[in-house]
Amino acid sequence: MNTPTPAISIVTLGVDDLNAATSFYQVLGWNKAPQSQETVSFLQGHNIVLGLYGREALAEDANVEFQPAGFAAVTLARNLPSPEEVDAFFELAISHGATPLKQPQKVFWGGYSGYFKDLDGHFWEIAHNPFFYMDDHGHIDLLKENGE
Repeated sequence: MNTPTPAISIVTLGVDDLNAATSFYQVLGWNKAPQSQETVSFLQGHNIVLGLYGREALAEDANVEFQPAGFAAVTLARNLPSPEEVDAFFELAISHGATPLKQPQKVFWGGYSGYFKDLDGHFWEIAHNPFFYMDDHGHIDLLKENGE
């Protein structure tokens, strides 16, 4: 077998209220796909699909015991081209029900970032990393040097 291409196609989040979570992510620019069903939403992102599924149903599907939400030592991240865009996106999320955890600010590693929790407690970092190459479509390529 050849070495597989590293990729993530879909990230699925367990949610308490599917309709509210779907609406929240649509406000943030995700597009609800026609493949969505009554019990699951599929949201098309820039180069990834976000799945939203009931928390208990997701645990059952994975064949694990359902446990209440808490910090799971996982964050999702969105990188943007400038600190101003970080601020605007952060405020959009907060204005639609997200909970701020850390206001966007200059950070020790030389970038700019902040954190919020979505409606179901999933952590998101919104950042500008001046050391990452980002093309005109918002794709990050860590194998290219910034400025190429």
